[in-house]
Amino acid sequence: MKKEQKIIYYQDELNDEFAGDHIQAKRIDGSYRYLRDDLWGRMSHAFWYRIVAIPLARLYMKLHFHHRIIGAKVLEQAGDSGYFMYGNHTHFLADALIPTMVNRPRDVYVIVHPNNVSMPVLGRITPSLGALPLPDDMEAAKHFVEAVDDCIDRGKCVMIYPEAHIWPFYTDIRPFKDTSFRYPVQKQVPVFCLTNTYQRGRSKSTPQIVTYVDGPFYPDASLPVKKQKRLLRDQVYSTMKERAKNNTMTVIRYEKVDK
Repeated sequence: MKKEQKIIYYQDELNDEFAGDHIQAKRIDGSYRYLRDDLWGRMSHAFWYRIVAIPLARLYMKLHFHHRIIGAKVLEQAGDSGYFMYGNHTHFLADALIPTMVNRPRDVYVIVHPNNVSMPVLGRITPSLGALPLPDDMEAAKHFVEAVDDCIDRGKCVMIYPEAHIWPFYTDIRPFKDTSFRYPVQKQVPVFCLTNTYQRGRSKSTPQIVTYVDGPFYPDASLPVKKQKRLLRDQVYSTMKERAKNNTMTVIRYEKVDK
């Protein structure tokens, strides 16, 4: 008997969330330590990021999704500069693993919801993996910006999921705001994007994930800040929309309903 396809009904592309983790997020206030550049912090990062995360990510993605990356050579155009990367948010685990594979050997720091540092066990590890949770007050916001600046100044990649909410196996690009594009405008550094697509592979039930990497896109310093943000957002969005046309397998169907 043919398995019935799962359908998710949604109302709001900008705000609906289907991660299903039901985690009680802790408050990220001024006491949260973003920068972990002491000896213990550096050792913890090296262990969890390079010795644990990267090998497990490669193994899991290759065995489960037969993962392929297309276009990663464009990252060489950034040279020694740090940069920002934007991607579509469609898998709770793959979205955490793929940026490390796309950008290796460069370290990746990911701007995340506080949920990601609030889990009982993993929440203690994710900061060492590069998780930068969004702040909840002004003092934390200051430390957050300092951490993002530090990553870029050290030539690292800062990963952002502008759709904000996870829609599992979604095969289009949801509209997103230009708010997060203020970071590359402020730092005047390159922007790249990755688009994860779900394509038919050897398995009838599990798609192959093919990741496309595009860029660089640069802020236009001759324009006002507001227009720079909008231009970068539009360049990234249109590129990801075009890449999303390569999806060939629908695991979950999404249908919009009236509010």
